[in-house]
Amino acid sequence: MQVAVVTVGDELLAGDTVNTNAAWLCEELTERGVSVERVTTVPDRVADIARVVNEYHAEYDAVVVTGGLGPTHDDVTMEGVAAAFGRALERNADAEEWLEANGGYSAADLVEGTTDLPAGSRMLPNDEGVAPGAVVGSVYVLPGVPGEMKAMFARVADEFAGERTHVRFVHTSEPESSLIERFEAVQSEFDVTVGSYPGDHVRIKLAGADEEAVESAAAWLEARVELYEEA
Repeated sequence: MQVAVVTVGDELLAGDTVNTNAAWLCEELTERGVSVERVTTVPDRVADIARVVNEYHAEYDAVVVTGGLGPTHDDVTMEGVAAAFGRALERNADAEEWLEANGGYSAADLVEGTTDLPAGSRMLPNDEGVAPGAVVGSVYVLPGVPGEMKAMFARVADEFAGERTHVRFVHTSEPESSLIERFEAVQSEFDVTVGSYPGDHVRIKLAGADEEAVESAAAWLEARVELYEEA
């Protein structure tokens, strides 16, 4: 299963807010065996949201959009997703009923627009907040508040699945440039992919569908590199 993640918000692009939602979603999806193919941040503009969602919906199995839900002036994500599908926004009766039964709100209590969702979409309850999410086709629209986003994703997590990838890390104090031949050798010997991430030392990531192959590759590499030891 191939998925794209779209985060919405001017504050993310300006650097006012750290985009922790993207990292969390990528980790959760990867652990479920999903291949995250794109992570894109767009501003709070209907046209930009609609364009990106339309493109990714055509290209990937699912799109997860987070941010910009609610009735305020800059919460335009639902409008953008609706535009991507050529649908209107309309008051969602399921959302109103859920908020009344679980949040103690009546329709009259809610700010106008709170329960507006794309026509024909599936409503996703917000267990940690008020603004509901939605599923439109294979596009999942979640809130931007991290606690709300995580709780809502938990409701649909089982809809994301793929072949689980097993991962092992090997840590070495050798420079990355000196490891190239050994990277090629371990990939030739075992059915794994190799990634390397330099910092105060180099983290070598071994990944593959076969857990035994990954473990064997890690053992092979650990015997052939200078292992990093924390001071």
